[in-house]
Amino acid sequence: MKKNGLSLLFTIISTISSSLHAQTWSGDVAQIFYNKCTSCHHNGGIAPFSLTTYAEAAPMAASIYGAISPGALHQMPPWPPDNNYQQYLHDRALTNAEKTTLLNWLNGGALEGDASQTPPPPVYNTGSVLGTGDVTIKMPNYVSNATTLLDDYVCFVVPTNLTQTRTIKAVEVIPGNMEIVHHTLIYIDHNGVETSNTTGFCSSPSSASTKLLTAYVPGSSPLVFPSVSPLKLGVDIGPGSKIYFAMHYPNGSAGMLDSTKVILHFYPPGTTGVRQVSADPVVADYSFNLPPNQLTTLSAQYPQNGGVPVSISALSVAPHMHLLGKNIKSYALSPNNLDTLKHINIPNWDFHWQGFYTFTHLQKIPAGYKVKGEATYDNTAANPNNPNTPPQNVSFGENTTDEMFIVYYHYLLYQPGDENYNLSELVSASLTEYSGMNSLGMRTSPNPFQEGGVSIMFDEPLDKNSKVYIYDAQGRLIQDLSNQIMATPKLLHWNGKSERQNDCSPGLYHISVNQNGKMFSSKLIKQ
Repeated sequence: MKKNGLSLLFTIISTISSSLHAQTWSGDVAQIFYNKCTSCHHNGGIAPFSLTTYAEAAPMAASIYGAISPGALHQMPPWPPDNNYQQYLHDRALTNAEKTTLLNWLNGGALEGDASQTPPPPVYNTGSVLGTGDVTIKMPNYVSNATTLLDDYVCFVVPTNLTQTRTIKAVEVIPGNMEIVHHTLIYIDHNGVETSNTTGFCSSPSSASTKLLTAYVPGSSPLVFPSVSPLKLGVDIGPGSKIYFAMHYPNGSAGMLDSTKVILHFYPPGTTGVRQVSADPVVADYSFNLPPNQLTTLSAQYPQNGGVPVSISALSVAPHMHLLGKNIKSYALSPNNLDTLKHINIPNWDFHWQGFYTFTHLQKIPAGYKVKGEATYDNTAANPNNPNTPPQNVSFGENTTDEMFIVYYHYLLYQPGDENYNLSELVSASLTEYSGMNSLGMRTSPNPFQEGGVSIMFDEPLDKNSKVYIYDAQGRLIQDLSNQIMATPKLLHWNGKSERQNDCSPGLYHISVNQNGKMFSSKLIKQ
């Protein structure tokens, strides 16, 4: 009995200890969701359900566990690159610590914890992150003609109407209908020679002078070049140029409307010291064949013979395959084949998550080195993504049911010291140039506050379209202060009341600011 009693006591103590240290939504988990999940999983986002609150996340516990546990078929958040191979900006992958926290939370019963300590969820809208920019180019309204068998690939050409050469320092693609824009490639038609093509089989321009600028896939970030000393990068665009939209609408999108737009941000006229960036399919094979019922490995290199004629600096990389893709990597190799410069390795290809990956540091490719790519394709019945039953012979083509082997790069001519630039720091510094991208210098006084309310002050005036909300600690909207911005864009006031002007209880509150898609928040304490 004594032994059983001690065992029971030990169990009780262990249970209490475990509950005291259990991971909770309010204490540990919510912020991870905000940082890594809710950019897609929010109301109106591209994901099929929202995960911005405990009430939304808790019922999805089993699905979340299945998406983040080891061996999950489709890992979430989606981040295909192998981070042990190379490092990139905008990394969405869960760190080991974050994954452990989430798994402990799920295994511990997905507890909410103290609701009064829950950080407020971000505020999302469908506007831009970087602001209005200098030029907005919008494609015509288009209704998808995708069928159950064929995706819809269409191309639109829209004049920029520029009267002088300008240098692009940032590009943001805003899908007109996030539900149906599978991806888009944005090119600059420098000579104005391209024409629109809505036959359903267009995915690339006709002229070699039309150059790729950027790409959009769901969840991707705007292309922001470092634009402050000591590294200014950009792309020139001149009079007579056009923007070429290569749009992909998947099956199931038939009859749905889209009108995607591109926002260009320019350096001020006369800016000096800007280094030109190019984007090209550096590694590619356009003549391969994938026999049915077997795995096939392809390789390609640039140049075909010898090495690159001059040293270059790679800014970003973007592999591209379709549904039969299994894995793909790209790297640079020295003339004696002894030095390998790793650029990207995607061990488990996912057609639905691809795009440009910006390196944390410029990657030098010395003169004489060759850029190589390797890819494996699974054209067997065991591939659950195989579009053909039974498997069929597949070759290069534009449709999703065809295949591709391409690795795009953003690159520039190398200068000594390029590899030492920290792109994360330089891009962060560059973002302060865009509306709403700095800290806003937000201050609150008095805080804690009592009956008189609290003043919220900003060093920079808020944009008239900004959103400013007061949330309680459970993430519930208390009051919208946005209507004060027009009158006093640098000074707002919360009277401590709800939207219906009822007195709020003492406790923890948060002010959340959405300035052109950039979120800021601060704690408020009412006594």
